[in-house]
Amino acid sequence: MAERDDELRRLIRRRWQVGGALTAVMMLAYFGFILLVAFAKPFVGTLILGGRVSVGIVMGACVIVLAPILTAIYVRWANRRHDVAVASVRARLKS
Repeated sequence: MAERDDELRRLIRRRWQVGGALTAVMMLAYFGFILLVAFAKPFVGTLILGGRVSVGIVMGACVIVLAPILTAIYVRWANRRHDVAVASVRARLKS
């Protein structure tokens, strides 16, 4: 019984580690972008692509695109690793 409890704790800890790391990446990107907009206006306002788009617009779009990418990373990890481990624990609990 203690062995199963330890395994469940490891699974839960790992899920929190992965989720926390991905959340930290998103928060770093988002708040980094906001801080750049607040304190580096000349840089963020620099026009690129033939003077048609600012660096800030490109960075903002990257922050927006980052969210579904991080979500896809989590879903892929959960489907390939976490869910398999949970199913294994459940199977052992039934037997």
